[in-house]
Amino acid sequence: MSWNHVYRFVQRIPRGRVLTYGALAKTLRLPGGARTAGRAMAATPSGKGIPWHRVVGERGKILIREPYASLQRKLLESEGVKIVESRVDLKRHLWKSPSTPKRKEPRRKEPRPKKPRLKGKRPRKRSKK
Repeated sequence: MSWNHVYRFVQRIPRGRVLTYGALAKTLRLPGGARTAGRAMAATPSGKGIPWHRVVGERGKILIREPYASLQRKLLESEGVKIVESRVDLKRHLWKSPSTPKRKEPRRKEPRPKKPRLKGKRPRKRSKK
């Protein structure tokens, strides 16, 4: 699976702002939700300028393991993001994308008219021969 559309979107997150895995998944309508967004971030190629460190867990928690958690913390702090006990203050630093992709409204089918039922009698089932 190609994660290029995810990486292009993550590159739009400005310095000093973060986005949660769930919000990323919801915005891009990723099947599997936040877990899929996490897999995409785990597969981020190095040297491509993709700010993987700006994507955090629910309620701003840094979820990745060491030594990358320390690196993520340092990168975020260098951008001015305040972190307390492995959590980012989302009220201050959460990024709300100004141009999230618009969802197409699903086509709704017209409801079928109900067939009138005869009171008291049920139609017989035909036996197959």
